[in-house]
Parts: sequence; C-alpha cells; structure tokens
Amino acid sequence: MVTLNHLSVEDQDNGSSLLPEAAEAATPTPVSHRQRLVTRTDSREFFLSRSENLAFSLVLLIGCYSAILIPAYFPLDRVATLSNDYQHPKDLVLLNRSASLLSDPCQPRWCLNHLKPLSCSAGLQDIPVFVQQDRPVSWDLAPPLGLQGSEEHLALALASLPEPGLPPSLRREGSCRRCMVVGSGGVLHGSHLGAHIDQYDIIIRLNNAPVPGFEKDAGSRTTIRLIYPEGAPHSANEYKKTTMVALVVFKSLDLDWLTSVITKQPLSFWSKMWFWRKVVDDIPLRPENFRILHPEIIHKTGQVLKKYALKQGNVVHDVSAEKLFLRDLVASGAVTDLTGAL
Repeated sequence: MVTLNHLSVEDQDNGSSLLPEAAEAATPTPVSHRQRLVTRTDSREFFLSRSENLAFSLVLLIGCYSAILIPAYFPLDRVATLSNDYQHPKDLVLLNRSASLLSDPCQPRWCLNHLKPLSCSAGLQDIPVFVQQDRPVSWDLAPPLGLQGSEEHLALALASLPEPGLPPSLRREGSCRRCMVVGSGGVLHGSHLGAHIDQYDIIIRLNNAPVPGFEKDAGSRTTIRLIYPEGAPHSANEYKKTTMVALVVFKSLDLDWLTSVITKQPLSFWSKMWFWRKVVDDIPLRPENFRILHPEIIHKTGQVLKKYALKQGNVVHDVSAEKLFLRDLVASGAVTDLTGAL
C-alpha cells in the first residue's frame, strides 16, 4: 500500500486537482495493455455518440425552423384556408343560434308587440321611414331631430329624388320581413356568419362599415346603408349589392351634399370646407336608390335614450345609454343579439 502525503493529486490527463477525499482513496493500480485498449474504445464510442447527437440536434433545429418559416411562402389563399377551416366552439354556438332563428317562422308585428312594455313604440307607425314630398311637415326642431331652418335645402334634395318614399320592395302589405342590423365594430370577425346574414330580407349597415373582404363574416348584401356625408364610404366597391343609401341629416349642408351626389353637380370648394373630413363626391347608384331618413325617428329615439342617460340633457351619442337601451330591447325579445356582444 502506498500512502499519499499530498492533500491533492494532479490528474494525468488535464492537470486538474482532485478533491482531498478522492486523493486519500486513490491508489496506483497497474494498467495492462488490454485495459488501455478498452479505454480507447470507450472514448471513441463516446465521441461518436456526441457526433450523432449533434447531427440529430441539427436536423431537429432545421425541422422546427422550416415549420415556422415555410408557411410564410405559401399562397395567402392557402394559408387562409388552413386557418379558417378550424371552428372554435364559440363560433359553432353562434352558427347554431343563427340557424335556429332562420328556421323559425317569421311572425308579423313581432318587434312592435315586444316593444310595447318598454313604452318606446308609441307613434312609431305614424312616422314615415323616409321624408316625402307629398307629406309636408312643419319642422319644430333643427337637425338632427328635425329640419327646421333647412327647408330650402330639403326642397332641392327632394326634387332630385325620383322616389322619396318607401320603395315597393319594402312595402309589401301583410308580409313578414326579417331585419338584420350590422354594426361597425369588429365583433363579427371570425364568426363565419356571412352566409346567414345574407339570408335576411332587410340588411341595414351603418356609415362606412366595410363589406368587400369581410363577406365570410359580415355578409355581402346591403339593403339600406345609413350614412351622413363624412361617414360615407369612399370606395365604389362598398356600394356593390346595395339597394339603397339613406341620408341621416345632421346639418343643412348634408342635404346639399346629397343633391350634389345625385345630380352629379360638384359642391363648391367653400361648401366642402365646412365638412370635418373629406367627403366622397360620387356614389355609384342611381337617383332612385337614395332616400332621406325621417328626423322624427331620431327625435323619438332620443327621447327614449334620455331615460337611460346618467346625465340629463341633450343626448349626443351617449354610448352608455345606448347600450342599456339595447340590452332592454334584447331582454324584451324585440330584437336578438346574435353575437352576444351586449
């Protein structure tokens, strides 16, 4: 036996110091030629396994890298198909709810009957949907609640409208019509409800809510697009499959703009200066496809919204009051919140 007098021993291979415990346990052992051969073979296998591991790691890395980058070089239509084929459970609930509504029989006066408990349907049937020449009105309020002070502008606009009243297609006596109001928010994105929306009889859209490129979710048809000049879409594509554009009057100049669009006579530079943003000069529809929404409808709606307003006074697009009102409409059964956004 050999007793080591040093507290550490230098390793023959790398010169690193062994721990004292290891030094005390170490004893010189004769190494045969056969043992040296086995040691060299084990070392060679070790380095071979390291090479194999390195190669496998590189293959795995390249595979992951390709899985991330290759889809970027696919055609966009193909990528869209891959992503849209998957249906989220929430989307299926919306589709089933919509399909159920469409399969139920249409019931005449359903909405009006369910509005009665809310006391907001009084006199609605006595108000024409659109302003008409043959039914002159003495306006007591200025726009948007009336047309006081805008009588001359109104007369010129009505003179340019061949059919100012309700069109025959919407005036079918005794028939039941299903109506869909599509808002301007993005809640429909990814809903796949477009084909369902297109099955409704009357589809109402607001201002510049887009349609091209969103048909799968928002539908492709528009029966009535309610607009004011600054909110009118500028792209001609937005007016495809549109039956009617109805102006919501907020100021006298809005009527002049409508007359200009219908008659194709441009507004003066001075008139355009009074709009808060650039307005479209041309809408690719025929004169008989334009209307003017009756301001009394806005007046009646404003009176109802005052009951929901936290601060009494003029209600000017009070979003909180509008949301409470819409929730009551849904609760009464007068309308259905298809997306559940309320």
